[in-house]
Parts: sequence; C-alpha cells; structure tokens
Amino acid sequence: MAIVAVTGAAGALGRETAARLGAAGWQVVGIDLGQVPQDGLALALSGVDLADEAAMAQAAGRIEQELGGLDALVNIAGGFAWETVSDGAVATWDRLYQMNVRTALIATRALMPLLRVKGGAVVNIGAAAAVKAAAGMGAYAASKAGVARLTEALAEELKDEGVRVNAVLPSVLDTPANRSDMPDADFSRWVSAGQLAEVIAFLLSPSAAPITGALIPVTGRV
Repeated sequence: MAIVAVTGAAGALGRETAARLGAAGWQVVGIDLGQVPQDGLALALSGVDLADEAAMAQAAGRIEQELGGLDALVNIAGGFAWETVSDGAVATWDRLYQMNVRTALIATRALMPLLRVKGGAVVNIGAAAAVKAAAGMGAYAASKAGVARLTEALAEELKDEGVRVNAVLPSVLDTPANRSDMPDADFSRWVSAGQLAEVIAFLLSPSAAPITGALIPVTGRV
C-alpha cells in the first residue's frame, strides 16, 4: 500500500486531504505542530516544527522506521495575513516566508531520500494570489510565489529521478476560519477543502504521471 505524508494535517485542508487519500487506499502520515487527529492515519506526528530541520529529520526517521518508506508528500502547512505594505510590519513578510516557503522546503528536503527510492510525487499548496497580488496581499503573495518557484526548481532537479513535483493554486478556500473572516461573502463561489483534496489526489495518482512542474489554478468562481 502506498504511503503519503501530509503536513498541516491538523488544519481543515490537511484533515480533508488525509481523509480523501485514506479513502483512496493510501496509508497516510499526518504531520503538524498542532495535534494531529489519529483517526484513519497510519501514523500521526504531532508537535513537529516543520520549519526546523532537526525536527523534520526526526519525523523522517520515524516514517522510515515505522512504515518502511514513503511514496508521496503533500505540503499543506502554511499561514495567511492581510496587511498593506505601507502600514504592515516587515516581520509579517519574514513570518509568512517561514510558514509557507520554509516549511515546504524543509519537509521536502527531509523526506526526499525516501521519495527518491520509489520515484515519488510532491504536491505543494500555492495560491492564486501569487500570480497577481491584490492590496493587502503583498507578504502572502510573495511567500506563495516562493512556493511556486520552489515547485518549479524541484521539478527540474528531480525529473530525471522519477520524482514529480506540482502545485495547486487555490483562491479562497471554504473553511470555518474564512467564513468567520468574510461573513458576507458568497461561499458557493469558493473552493471547498474537499474539491481541492480531489485535485491533490489526482496529482498523486498514476493518471498524473506525465505532469511535473505544473502550477494548477483551482479558483472556483472567485
């Protein structure tokens, strides 16, 4: 049975993606700084600082020891902040880089030796905002643009080793947090966590074998 690691597994998209992949027959490893729900997982790794190389190296060691390998990685861990450039803090740019780019970079580097064994697949979570930033989205868009460039660079570096690397670029995700922040929005126009999880599952499947280095918009009707 194929094994997939999902970072950010304690969050709404992480939980939905883990459930979708589990239903498709994957053994799922959930990794997060927060508390990862154990239900349905082959391995739940909570309290893991994904921005820390030593912590992720330890997590990789546990996956290899307890499950014997890894076939795929989904980098979901990340964060968001709305601030204008003129009135916001420089520290926000650093924080979103850490949350969105550094976590994906370190998780991928730590797990790449396992993925190389079988010729695995990686899916990163970018953002449609990375293509064109709106007001207040500078720091977030810049960090997600970093995820896009990381995806492209890794895809080029690993294509001759049989490891595929792609990213999805969602617009607004229909999560409880986003509904709370934007109560007057038309939620039907947003992308549900389940819909995005379906796209992720496709990119990990044999049907997506010819696809690498792609940045795939998943924007609903936003």
